[in-house]
Amino acid sequence: MQTFLVILIVLSALAAVGALVRGIIVFLQTTEADLNGTGPSVSGMRQNKMMRMRIMFQALAVIFVILLLMLSRSG
Repeated sequence: MQTFLVILIVLSALAAVGALVRGIIVFLQTTEADLNGTGPSVSGMRQNKMMRMRIMFQALAVIFVILLLMLSRSG
């Protein structure tokens, strides 16, 4: 079970890094129209979505670490 949790921790951490990188890429693709508010605000919505996904994956990793620590103390 501990090996499974370690794998889940690594996968969720990698997913968090992936969401972070995608969010940075979306940020770098922001146009001047997005910044001035004259164009559609698709970039801001994508940035927010990537931030929410990153936070979700980080929370999963923390939960898995807590479970791993609880299992290691009881065993």
